[in-house]
Amino acid sequence: MSKPDQLHRYLFDHYQVRGELVQLQHSFQQILEAQAYPVPVQRLLGELLTATSLLTATLKFECHITVQLQGDGPVSLAVINGDHNQHLRGVARWQGEVPDSSRLADLVGKGYIAITITPNDGERYQGIVELNENSLAESLENYFAQSEQLPTRIWLFTGLTGQPAAAGMLLQALPSDDAGQRDDFAHLEALTATVKAEELLQLDAQEVLYRLYHQEAVRVFDPQPVRFQCTCSKEKCEQALLQVGQEEAMEIIQEQGNIEMHCDYCGRHYRFDGSDVQNLFGQTLH
Repeated sequence: MSKPDQLHRYLFDHYQVRGELVQLQHSFQQILEAQAYPVPVQRLLGELLTATSLLTATLKFECHITVQLQGDGPVSLAVINGDHNQHLRGVARWQGEVPDSSRLADLVGKGYIAITITPNDGERYQGIVELNENSLAESLENYFAQSEQLPTRIWLFTGLTGQPAAAGMLLQALPSDDAGQRDDFAHLEALTATVKAEELLQLDAQEVLYRLYHQEAVRVFDPQPVRFQCTCSKEKCEQALLQVGQEEAMEIIQEQGNIEMHCDYCGRHYRFDGSDVQNLFGQTLH
């Protein structure tokens, strides 16, 4: 029986350090079902999906978040959109042959990662950092070093044998004046770094945490469900047609017989024929 997609937050009673653990199956599989992604792109999307879930959980307010990779390599774009409710969706674009490599530089080339946070109340914020050649995790650790200046470590794993799954962990120091915090963080970092991909992908979260921290006092909070959610709709497609205008829309109908719109995020198709377009503009004109 597959595990539910969940994010777990935890704190250490004797250290000023917080942690997160996320395990994803269904949400990851739904992203992969939308397009025939090459295996290396599937792995990258799994890592990016996991990372976005972990990043969103570090925020203490209601918001939307976009984590986007762009570069000059075979994978020109990979992006995950999410919100504070852990509703996530994602897409990637690639051209030509994608090398079977886990190095970020081989897939995305020279590029950057942009993290855009849009609070429900407040101003939009965007942070941009260069991609680390080796991994997405290291790139995101650099982002935290620049933006929050808090020691942060991230572990990301994707499993594609059997049912696709993705999982990850985040460890972050809390703001503190404790002179020994650096040593405390290093101690917990060393423990967390012993986690194996197969453990995080296959075992229950509680068992993983026990294996890592059974000698520590850890408070684990109630898990938060994570799920795939696409925001496309027929109404949004109609709004796009209204922007195009009736004359141009009818020209497309005459040339192609109908107007088709495709959502890259979920794979849904929306089709409009001549009567649909006439009704749409008739409703807006009267």
